[in-house]
Amino acid sequence: MSSYKPNIVNFKKASSNEKDGLYEFTMYLADGTECRVFYQRYPEWTMTNISRLQKTPCPVCRKDYICKCIEQYTSDLEQQLQDNNWLEKAAAE
Repeated sequence: MSSYKPNIVNFKKASSNEKDGLYEFTMYLADGTECRVFYQRYPEWTMTNISRLQKTPCPVCRKDYICKCIEQYTSDLEQQLQDNNWLEKAAAE
């Protein structure tokens, strides 16, 4: 495991299907990485998918194409989202 420590600086709702409790968010990390994050709201907030947007090279492997490196940090990112109440704030936008 690398020493990479992702840090969320912003989290915005990209789209949602309120009826089905499905949400798509854009997550911005301190190092400039942007991720697309999908959540299901019911019965509780559950991350269903996360992927790095291809705007900057991967902060872990430095590749500029699709990789799954960011998935290693799902639990850390989810903890930050929970600790800072990002999901509730973004869903209310």
